[in-house]
Amino acid sequence: MVVLKGIPSVLSPELLYALARMGHGDEIVLADANFPASSTSKAGPELIRADGLGIPTLLEAILQLFPLDTYVLSPAAVMDLVENDKKRGLETPVWETYRTLLANVPLQLVDRFQFYERAKKAFAVVATGFVIIPPINSFSEPALQCLIF
Repeated sequence: MVVLKGIPSVLSPELLYALARMGHGDEIVLADANFPASSTSKAGPELIRADGLGIPTLLEAILQLFPLDTYVLSPAAVMDLVENDKKRGLETPVWETYRTLLANVPLQLVDRFQFYERAKKAFAVVATGFVIIPPINSFSEPALQCLIF
């Protein structure tokens, strides 16, 4: 692969092509390793693999080339924690990273199943290798750390 000047090297040709084809109102999902990216993409979104990368790395690279939609109330959304995770005090420190990268654009919190439905309408789903390791002696599954923008 040729390295293009000014294009972050973490952006694959497939992802660049998807970004180039997106228009007003199109959304892209940056999904962690636990997100059902393959089954979600069967509903329509293009599936793009980025297994060796994390969401913050991709988000930072994409934002160098791709503007956020400033004509909507919330140009970025994350899957909210389910009630049991909230009761257990599960935290999502990566959301602060997202906010920083997004220049403090408010993150819309979307219910888990509503997030899945919204993702089915996205232009593309980027399946990353991003995982949150649960604390030692924890029997819970890692929280899904996904972002739509």
